[in-house]
Amino acid sequence: MDQVKFTAMKDGDKEDYDFLHPLEVEYASGTADRLLKALVTLDESMSGYQVTRLEHSTQSATRAYRDGADIDWVVSALLHDIGDIFAPYNHDEYAATILKPFVREQCTWVVEKHGDFQMLYYGHHVGGNQHKRDAYQGHPYFDDCAEFCERWDQSSFDPDYDSKPIEFFAPMVHEVFARTPYDPKVTRPGQREPLTRPSQPA
Repeated sequence: MDQVKFTAMKDGDKEDYDFLHPLEVEYASGTADRLLKALVTLDESMSGYQVTRLEHSTQSATRAYRDGADIDWVVSALLHDIGDIFAPYNHDEYAATILKPFVREQCTWVVEKHGDFQMLYYGHHVGGNQHKRDAYQGHPYFDDCAEFCERWDQSSFDPDYDSKPIEFFAPMVHEVFARTPYDPKVTRPGQREPLTRPSQPA
């Protein structure tokens, strides 16, 4: 058997779906590689900044790593803008959806909301709501998102910053996306980890 028999899913039988399942598992196992490849294409995205979107991504992740952030934070920082090419109007939600099955809920929420929090730095210059983040006051992850944006996102447009290359982060991306999706020991609803820890190697 090299293809299913059905042309409408409702007509598939157990043989069809037994055939498809391992193919789907195999395809899903390549998610990390596809994401790393997609990150490279960020070099082709919006111009005008002093760094490319790829450099912004690796710079954000490097800052997180050097702050001693755990792997969930580092990979989230690396991928937080991966939606820029395909979802420019909701890139934050796009990235969060990719990360959600594989990282802590805290990180997913921060990535999902970081676009609103970033408005603090430029919203008043473009006719937007500079204080859009205030709608989330009192949320358990509010301070985490504010710190994420201040330390790693808004500051990572520096062409002179010594960022780690994407290859440095590849093993971390592979580790995160090899996890069992939606494992409660990984997603850990309601639990927080600090963004910074001392004594991280440079």
